[in-house]
Formats: sequence, C-alpha cells, structure tokens
Amino acid sequence: MARRTFFSFRYRQDNWRAGIVRNSWVTQGVDGAGFFDSAAWEDVKKKDDSAIGRWIDNQLDGTSVTVILIGADTAQKKWIDYEMLASRKKGNGLLGIRIHQLKDKDGRTSSYGENPFDYWEIPWHGGKVRLSSIYTTYDWVDDDGYNNLGDWIEKAAKDAGK
Repeated sequence: MARRTFFSFRYRQDNWRAGIVRNSWVTQGVDGAGFFDSAAWEDVKKKDDSAIGRWIDNQLDGTSVTVILIGADTAQKKWIDYEMLASRKKGNGLLGIRIHQLKDKDGRTSSYGENPFDYWEIPWHGGKVRLSSIYTTYDWVDDDGYNNLGDWIEKAAKDAGK
C-alpha cells in the first residue's frame, strides 16, 4: 500500500541528498510531501516561527509516515525537532534514514551525524524511553534504501497503527 509520506531534512545541507531519496520515491510512483523548490523555501523561511509551524503542519496533513533524513547536522535542529514532534502528535509513523554516504552535487559524501531520535524521551510503561529505542533508523546506502524504502515506510505506518 502506498503511503503519503513527509520527508524531514536540513534543507541547506542535505537538499541534494534528500532529492536522491525523493527521486527514487517518485520514480516508483509514490507521492511524497515535505519537498519544495529553493524559491518556496526562501519564501517560507522569511516568515515568523508561527507561520513556519503552520506551513509544516499543512505539509503534514494527509500523511501517515514521517521520514527523518539524517545528515551530518540534523540532530537538535529546531525545525527537524518540530516536524518530528508534530508527526508524533498527529500519530504518524516515524523512521530515520541516514543519508551521509550519498554524494552531493559535487560528488562528496558527508560525515556521520547524530541521530535526532536520541535527544527525545517520552513516558513509557512507568518510565521514560528514548525515541531511538522506538523508531528504527536505516542507512540509505548500507541498507539498500532504493529497494527497501517502501517496506520501511509500510513498517513504520503499521507500527503506528495506520
């Protein structure tokens, strides 16, 4: 089953790598949200925080899964955290995909970044648990993302009861 999916990523640092993931998704005939051209992003980022939050919330509408694309500088970023927590609030399935081994437009890879799921804890069976122990993180290159993305998204949706 195809799932409408929101992709969260650091635009300035990882747009090219995110585009590789997106294009693999689109070539398989699946609809993705959370991708926009540079002109749209330049317009959105000029707005105040509440307007940016509303824009993200609108992008999340109709999605059932959020994929956090993890590059060198993804963890603890304001809007990545917002997208992750807003996705949890709406009940989306979540997963992370490391994209640092993908080459950018200049043919360079990036460094291994921290997992944003490591920085958030939630109440769990009388205690607390890190999101990284709940949500799976894959590596696009090592785990063959091109051929497995659909399965990963489906698993995240089912894990979330969708």
